[in-house]
Amino acid sequence: MNRLTYWLLIALCAGVEIWGQIIDNQDVTWVGLFAGLGVIAIARLPYRADRHEEFAEAGEER
Repeated sequence: MNRLTYWLLIALCAGVEIWGQIIDNQDVTWVGLFAGLGVIAIARLPYRADRHEEFAEAGEER
């Protein structure tokens, strides 16, 4: 995921959270929050995979 896509998705999720607060609907706010956390988690997966490969190449296990 490139930086532009990442930040656009984070901005969208933040907008959903704010919209949920404006219309006073807690469910929409929670959806925006968890969607944002999902975007962060998905964006971190390639970094964790690269780190795991480094340990595997060195013959170390965590």
